[in-house]
Amino acid sequence: MDHFLYRDGALYAEDVPVAEIAAAVGTPFYVYSTATLTRHFKLFDDALDGIDHLVCFAMKSLSNQAVIKVLADAGAGMDVVSGGEYFRAKAAGVAGEKIVFSGVGKTVDEMRLALEGGIRQFNVESEPEMIVLDQVAQSLDVVAPITVRVNPDVDAKTHAKISTGKKEDKFGIPISRAREVYAMAAKLPGLKVIGIDVHIGSQLTDLTPFEAAYLKVAELTAQLRADGHEISRLDLGGGLGIPYARSNEAPPLPSDYGALIKRTFEDLDVEIEIEPGRLISGNAGLMVSKVIYIKDGEDRQFMIIDGAMNDLIRPAMYEAHHDIVPVIEPKVATAPATYDIVGPVCESGDTFAKSRAMAPVKADDLIAFRSAGAYGAVMASEYNSRPLIPEVLVNGDQFAVIRARPTYEEMIARDTLPHWL
Repeated sequence: MDHFLYRDGALYAEDVPVAEIAAAVGTPFYVYSTATLTRHFKLFDDALDGIDHLVCFAMKSLSNQAVIKVLADAGAGMDVVSGGEYFRAKAAGVAGEKIVFSGVGKTVDEMRLALEGGIRQFNVESEPEMIVLDQVAQSLDVVAPITVRVNPDVDAKTHAKISTGKKEDKFGIPISRAREVYAMAAKLPGLKVIGIDVHIGSQLTDLTPFEAAYLKVAELTAQLRADGHEISRLDLGGGLGIPYARSNEAPPLPSDYGALIKRTFEDLDVEIEIEPGRLISGNAGLMVSKVIYIKDGEDRQFMIIDGAMNDLIRPAMYEAHHDIVPVIEPKVATAPATYDIVGPVCESGDTFAKSRAMAPVKADDLIAFRSAGAYGAVMASEYNSRPLIPEVLVNGDQFAVIRARPTYEEMIARDTLPHWL
């Protein structure tokens, strides 16, 4: 569910007409719904009601300061994968004890930043990382709380570029070697083992891979406890998918996901962490764009819009589908037209959809890309020297720009010329 609905023939973001935002900030832009963000967080929080847990928002999906603050105020922790994300979380007022640091390539500087600023845990992904973290912690005279990320060799049955739990993926240590690696961790004085971490991929639309991975984690918990390790926390990652095409069968509900977690781990007396990103932020955002031209090709019509692959790269990178709708609601009897929907960037990869049937549009009409809140703005670039597009947050009948579009002058001012030019 989201809060982007037609009302009196126009698309609204909560109680604000999308066209009103477009008139104020220009196109293209991202717009997020506070009500959708908080509702989706609460679905996960409620799903784990009755057990000790923390829902940590995966900031890699959407890391604007205002969004982080909305979710932190609702009770969320944060899952970060870089020093920059850690810094963003702290700047938004998130306490260190509610920040989990994931990622395969943590640097010494990132480790030091988190240890000095406070951290709930590091999800350690390799023995070399473990050794370096131990050295950094000892140099600061602190102890770093860790889980070890295990790779359960479970096929998440998702896109190859967002699968993270198979043996050929770069993430974690093979679960078959877990006892050996935990024994190593126990001997390092700068580390304190507190649990196990697992994350098998993103955009999962079936609970079966989760169950397969979680059963392996439950078995490993018993083994590690028998070996003398304190396993008090299980970080189960994120990955629950969303329906990008509204005609598709819906993925499992957070309540079903929570029920799976409870029945798998209820007898283990552990705290549960989960790290959803896409399901919280995906349907909480739109990208709104304007039609520049309708161009007749030899065997097709091109809808050329002012949004481009640098603004929303998911279709070009992942062959991802987004529902695309006109901002002015079409009349019921309107016959659809078929378009290749493309942007202005000078390469053929700047294509959002091919042979897409939708209500006919004309130049200057507004269209909205649904389910664009996750991995939209965070993956944007200034390719073709196109300024990053604005982000807008709606709360009821109010809206505010939470990241402004830079001017050309501001964009170019970040470059510096060497002294000899």
